[in-house]
Amino acid sequence: MAMQRTLGAEWGHAMLGLLCVVAACIGVCDAVSVVDVYRMIQYDLQGVPFGCRRAALNHHASSLLLFSNSSQASDLSRSVIIVPVARASIAILKDLIQKKQILGGLLLLLPSRFSSHGSADGSADSEDIDADMLENISELEQLLIHKTLPYPVYFAFENKKILSLLREVEENDAAGKHATAVTGGYKLVVPVSEPKKLATVSLSNLQAWLPGLRGDGDASQLPTIAVVASYDTFGVAPALSEGSDSNGSGVVALLELVRLFSRLYANPKTQGRYNILFGLTSGGPFNYNGTSKWLKGFDQRVRESIDYAICLNSIGTRSNNLLMHVSKPPDSIYIKQLYDVFKDVGSQIGLEVTLKHKKINISNSRVSWEHEQFSRHRVTAVTLSKIEHAPDLLEHSGGIADKREKVDPSAVAQVVKLTAESLASYIFGHQGSPIEVFADGSSLAVSHSYIGSWLELLSRTPRVAAFMSKSDPLIEAFRKELSEHTPEVSIHNEPFDSSFVFYNVPKAELSIYQVASVGLDLIILVAVSAYLFILFVVLVISTKSLDDLVVMFRRPPTKKFKGA
Repeated sequence: MAMQRTLGAEWGHAMLGLLCVVAACIGVCDAVSVVDVYRMIQYDLQGVPFGCRRAALNHHASSLLLFSNSSQASDLSRSVIIVPVARASIAILKDLIQKKQILGGLLLLLPSRFSSHGSADGSADSEDIDADMLENISELEQLLIHKTLPYPVYFAFENKKILSLLREVEENDAAGKHATAVTGGYKLVVPVSEPKKLATVSLSNLQAWLPGLRGDGDASQLPTIAVVASYDTFGVAPALSEGSDSNGSGVVALLELVRLFSRLYANPKTQGRYNILFGLTSGGPFNYNGTSKWLKGFDQRVRESIDYAICLNSIGTRSNNLLMHVSKPPDSIYIKQLYDVFKDVGSQIGLEVTLKHKKINISNSRVSWEHEQFSRHRVTAVTLSKIEHAPDLLEHSGGIADKREKVDPSAVAQVVKLTAESLASYIFGHQGSPIEVFADGSSLAVSHSYIGSWLELLSRTPRVAAFMSKSDPLIEAFRKELSEHTPEVSIHNEPFDSSFVFYNVPKAELSIYQVASVGLDLIILVAVSAYLFILFVVLVISTKSLDDLVVMFRRPPTKKFKGA
């Protein structure tokens, strides 16, 4: 019994040593790097699946060189293709996406400058975001949004570590040393559960009233002018859809108009006999679903009191031409009156205003502009925008290519001044008379610093409605800002009953492992086996004798059975 206890203790020590060896082997496989990644959108539209349909990732890293080699096509199902989109040909990217070849996954690297928060571990370069790059990425984004991909697709930002990894992978692929379970290499792992449908999605509309000067009657009987902007976004990667121009610029312009007119109306001598209704609406990329619900919730008398609705959309690009999009015929007396006011003021400040007419198809629920929802409720409305043509579904909705660099704060300030002076001219009946209410240098001057600060905030804040809660910090920031300038602010939460269905997992962490080849695994196996065998021999000799060890390996004598 004592000998058995001694032998058991020795075996315990041996197993402890073995665990140390195994732990050492596992330590070699610790993650080389962990980076934030942003999953491609996954949604259903009228029951049809779109976007990236998988989320979990666990395959070897490869480059576009592997894809270009048709003889290796069978290996792509176990490979994650890493693509730096700034340096890859858009034609090759289209070919990669449109082919029906199943990939293990796709990792698209965006330039480090695309990160609104900078690179924590050092950027790989400091290249500027030029117009051609933005156009190519925007084209790629539109292609991806309307595709259905059965494998995981993630976006990440370039940094020194991940570009160093990519260079090594490209060198191996060029030499024919593709990463496999046999040869080893780098493995990319995103350990997440498969995405699920978002059960409930709500749209939060904010409205603020600035009452006009009361006469003998109630201010609620005064006519109303509405100024509206949709604040949410949509893009190929929800966690990166910040929408600096579409429609961050329109939201910033609305907030500055609230600030200006609250100061103007603070003095009874300059308080107009018009109520001004400011609205920040949600659901813009989805047929302005939130705007439609907001209007349906109005009291009929309020809706009938609206003389005009001015919708602001994508006004931040550098251009001296501003489009006024309308649904009513240009010769309509109401449209002509409003257009003449904006055109006259625009000529004074160096901004040409052009009228653009697009008739509404009542039988089609699809709308291109926010003012079309007002027109469907028989409210005269226009949209001011630098976009010339009516966007298609999910186009110009604030995707990853809609960066801060696209927006010129001076261009936003110019549109704010145009809108403010035009509304003041209309409210106080000075049409055709050159009058400047919001003069530069005065207490009512447009604030470039105010515009710049809000533009910076919105350019760092993804705003996809499906992933925003009712208590989202941005919605609270809007409410607080409107409350500082207007006496009556309310938030209307509406259910999102669109034909869109969204899925979760917009963001995750990617672990990069350096995996040894099978050859190294065999060497470790042989070494561990040899270690155990030698340890066994030593233990037996030390507790028994060499003869006992020989007997253990000697073949036992064959038993002979006598026949019956």
